Amino acid sequence: MVERIVVTGGAGMLGSTLIDRLLGDGRQVHCVDLRAPRTEHENLTHTVSDVRDAVTMKRVTADADTVVHCAAALPSYPADMIRSVIVGGTEAVLTAAEANAVPRVVHISSTAVYGLPKVVPTPEEYPREPVDTYSAAKAEAEEVAERFRGREMCVPILRPKTFLGPGRMGLFAMLFEWAEEGRNFPVLGRGDVRIQMFDVDDLVDAVVTAMDAPAATADDTFNLGATSFGTIREDFQAVLDAAGHGKRVRSMPARPALAALSLLQRSGLSPVYGRLLHKLLDDSFVSTDKARDVLGFRPKYSNQDAILRTFAWWREQRLATAALPAGARPAKKGEGVTSVEPWRQGALSLAKVLF
Repeated sequence: MVERIVVTGGAGMLGSTLIDRLLGDGRQVHCVDLRAPRTEHENLTHTVSDVRDAVTMKRVTADADTVVHCAAALPSYPADMIRSVIVGGTEAVLTAAEANAVPRVVHISSTAVYGLPKVVPTPEEYPREPVDTYSAAKAEAEEVAERFRGREMCVPILRPKTFLGPGRMGLFAMLFEWAEEGRNFPVLGRGDVRIQMFDVDDLVDAVVTAMDAPAATADDTFNLGATSFGTIREDFQAVLDAAGHGKRVRSMPARPALAALSLLQRSGLSPVYGRLLHKLLDDSFVSTDKARDVLGFRPKYSNQDAILRTFAWWREQRLATAALPAGARPAKKGEGVTSVEPWRQGALSLAKVLF
């Protein structure tokens, strides 16, 4: 009997990559998102809906074998919407799944729940210490998931680091654009902090592993991230090297730059949100031993593999779009709304003249 999997947020970067994998594995998939999925397949159906719609969620999960809850709001959303979508959406999805006796819901969380942890590598046992609206909503959504976990439902909670790969835009598009234009790229301080990232294909592998593992094994919380990663200077320099213009990563005085970027962010002139700014000043990586030892999951890609795969994809998309007639080019709307769209650089675009 073919499994039927419901994927919320299925039109986003993670959701669409996961759906492609599940369809390739021969499973039936139902996508729930505010947008229709980009893929067409005989085993793919979809519902255009908000995940907070309890009636719709109960209907679409009626005959599901597994639900993978990817839908969320980005840190750039208004604060009230972040909490409503992340916490309210999680509540609606799990309530619907429980009413329909869905045996397993894989909940995609984030290492953001740790806030700015003082321990690296950060283990799963480290307390949730959110520092902003987004991380607080992610932490509260985990509490919702844990509540349902204790009521006859297997609820794996996956905490990935920032993930990237083909399909990712967001703030990475700024680095790629500057590299392609032959500009140097700034980092705060010496750029010698180690920032762990994660390839989206590895994340999809982890999701499928959590879907298929025995319930007694999967019904837990797992950190996910690359096991091979260097400094942010090394990762950014790899992109500049791939661009082929001979440009370099340049240091900026950390504290003055942080103060200026914080002011721009509060004024709405920069997309770089506060928690990210502070993350760039200290090492940020989590322990992935539990995922390895309990789930048997091992990522294939390093930080540099992931960022270079994303850059190669970005360049292909840029060339393809440039080759289209002007009237056929995609409209630039909704920038910054999802991670599959480039975020507006705001006042940061003016800094190009310095690099």
